[in-house]
Amino acid sequence: MELSENLNRKRTKKKTKEARSKGDAAFTILNYTFFVLITLICAYPFYYLIINSISNNELSALGDVRFVPKGIHFENYRQVFQLSGLTAAAIVSVARTVIGTACTVLASAFLGFMFTQEKMWKRKFWYRFIIISMYFNAGLIPMFITMKNLGLTNNFWVYILPAIVQPFNIILVKTYIESIPKSLQEAAEIDGANILQVFIKVILPNCMPILATVAIFSAVAQWNSFQDTLIYITDQSLYSLQYLLYTYINQANSLAQMVKNSGGALSSVASAATTQTPTSIRMTVSVIVVLPIMFIYPLFQRYFVKGIMLGAVKG
Repeated sequence: MELSENLNRKRTKKKTKEARSKGDAAFTILNYTFFVLITLICAYPFYYLIINSISNNELSALGDVRFVPKGIHFENYRQVFQLSGLTAAAIVSVARTVIGTACTVLASAFLGFMFTQEKMWKRKFWYRFIIISMYFNAGLIPMFITMKNLGLTNNFWVYILPAIVQPFNIILVKTYIESIPKSLQEAAEIDGANILQVFIKVILPNCMPILATVAIFSAVAQWNSFQDTLIYITDQSLYSLQYLLYTYINQANSLAQMVKNSGGALSSVASAATTQTPTSIRMTVSVIVVLPIMFIYPLFQRYFVKGIMLGAVKG
């Protein structure tokens, strides 16, 4: 009896393990299939931009290029890179992204740290004052008047100074710092460290995940911004890359409209239009603008998830 019961138990366990293994295998297959599909759906728009930017412009304009490039050429990129002022605009965009991101990260880190210090004068008032600015602003015209009175119109620093203090980033950093044990700061203060030394030597080294998250947010915003150029800048030497490419798209649309209205009478314009179309230009410009951020993001990706989770919910 005992032997038969033991055999039955072993058989039952074996069947249970087999059922679990089959269930686990099925779940794994479904899980991987689901995430592969999601990945393809997310990646397809970028792939679509790339294949249309290197395909035959007429086919691209007709929407015939969907999955495989047709009539591959790189004339679109060659013509875009021949734009006058492109190099200077690229330097401006890179400079504003690097400097603006560094300033925003440092300001967010320091203010987020200070708002965790109970001995800060009127701490709650200043924190609420900054948070209110997330929901209310004076508007475009008062902002322009303010920038003009400060001498920031046609000035490179109009790209940097208004974007330094970002309430959302400060909230993320403050919440993250609150998850750091206070004993670290107390130990540093016992050893004679002042508030600035605590911030530099204790807080900053332990805040890399959330600072990387803030850096990504700031870098993407700075790189993609062109409206501040449109509003505050008339000096062509200060044009950003995005604004220059934006004007190029507008010129391409105007060119196509001129050809359509002329009915082929303007042979030189028609010849130029057959080289590029508004669709091909939009695709090419979009690829040029997106690719730098796509290359930079993987460098910070390992910090991003941890930083945004701990910065959003106090651990």
